[in-house]
Amino acid sequence: MEVKITKGIKISVDCTYQEEQSNPAKQQFAFSYQVVIENQSQHTVQLLKRHWYIFDACAIRREVEGDGVIGEQPVLKPGESHSYLSWCPLQSGIGTMRGYYTMNRITDDAKFKVEVPQFNMMAPVMMN
Repeated sequence: MEVKITKGIKISVDCTYQEEQSNPAKQQFAFSYQVVIENQSQHTVQLLKRHWYIFDACAIRREVEGDGVIGEQPVLKPGESHSYLSWCPLQSGIGTMRGYYTMNRITDDAKFKVEVPQFNMMAPVMMN
């Protein structure tokens, strides 16, 4: 599990290879990742946007951005958390993801970025 804290917002990410959704013979590798967002600050915050940098070992680099996470823009009071599960397809069995969330501090409408720690994606078949 990878963990990063930015301005009192703790992001934890755990990634898992999805063998049943993958087909290595066709260069299709699927990974799921569980993200937990914990508000350890003294302010109520809302997640507005996500921005991902996805790196595939076969030299494919992608950027993905959009509103919220899986269709939600959660509001977190101090001490609250939000978790979600998503996935990422790769054409090789090795890659990484990292990025940031754009958050809004509700008390003063201040926008700030919260880093998502880089995490590795590696299919077990690639470990030999």
